[in-house]
Amino acid sequence: MFTEIFSFLLDQLSYLNVFLLMTIESTFIPFPSEVVLPPAAYHAHATGEQNVFLLIIVATLGADMGATINYFLAFYLGRPIVYAFANSKWGHRCLLNEEKVRRSEKFFDDHGVVATLTGRLVPVIRQLISIPAGLAKMNFLKFILYTTIGAGLWNCVLAAIGWYLQTIVPEDKLMEKVDEYSEHIKVFILAAIAVAVAYFIIKKYIVKKNGKQ
Repeated sequence: MFTEIFSFLLDQLSYLNVFLLMTIESTFIPFPSEVVLPPAAYHAHATGEQNVFLLIIVATLGADMGATINYFLAFYLGRPIVYAFANSKWGHRCLLNEEKVRRSEKFFDDHGVVATLTGRLVPVIRQLISIPAGLAKMNFLKFILYTTIGAGLWNCVLAAIGWYLQTIVPEDKLMEKVDEYSEHIKVFILAAIAVAVAYFIIKKYIVKKNGKQ
């Protein structure tokens, strides 16, 4: 049943369906955003029936909705229930486990509240970073701001891939090329985040050292 629903939504990538799929993608339900926005942007470029910028906005609003669901579930249910679900049969069906949740919490702890922005760009962490934000009872307005920026950046990347590929590959080769481009972009993003984190750590160390002098 669920497979049929997903197939229908993917076959009919309207603005509403893009919103629904991106909402699902941003919750704990495993569903890759790479199969949504690139094809939608590809068809927008090919047919002109949809506006790619509006698709990005709709996709980002869907990501915000899914992240908000995770945030409030974690906020009100608390750590014991979240971890119990992650270790349950249903949690495993959603490809969740205790290690993934702990990893997302560690990422949040290591990078602070800005992790809700950078975490949206990191594979695996992307769908789960809103959970530690909820567990930590992060300010919601700050949470949704950082989530929107991070999700918006990622959606721009996905839409750009789909838009560009429409000019060079046939539709039946689209997802193969999306996977190839996505992997390269993920490596670049992770490297950029590592450089940014190193910069802020060094800057903080220098400021702290100068303050002691």
